[in-house]
Amino acid sequence: MLLRNILLCSLLVSGAVALPAHAQVNLNIDIDIAPPVPRVEVVRPPRVGHIWAPGYWRWEQGRHEWVAGRWMEKRRGSRWVPERWEPRDGRHHFEPGHWEREPEHREHEHERKHGHEHERRD
Repeated sequence: MLLRNILLCSLLVSGAVALPAHAQVNLNIDIDIAPPVPRVEVVRPPRVGHIWAPGYWRWEQGRHEWVAGRWMEKRRGSRWVPERWEPRDGRHHFEPGHWEREPEHREHEHERKHGHEHERRD
């Protein structure tokens, strides 16, 4: 049962990359074993229109496995928030990577939807 749940979680995490931008997968991974320090990766020169997503430790089959960093196509008006492990209640909680709207784009989107601009006072 535990092995099946771990395998299912691993498949969901790896499959989340292939999901459309509007889909969300809520997956909670909390473990007692801290991940090792991140590996140092040699990053090739930047590619036009792409951003670097750093590598991270994935929990798979009862142990940490390194997932190498990768170049991803940049999304206009968004920034990539990398995968990470956060301490939570004495355990280690995995936060999947995701795209997040840039603050200035959120404001412009609000203005476009509501048909007005905010007055700026200097």
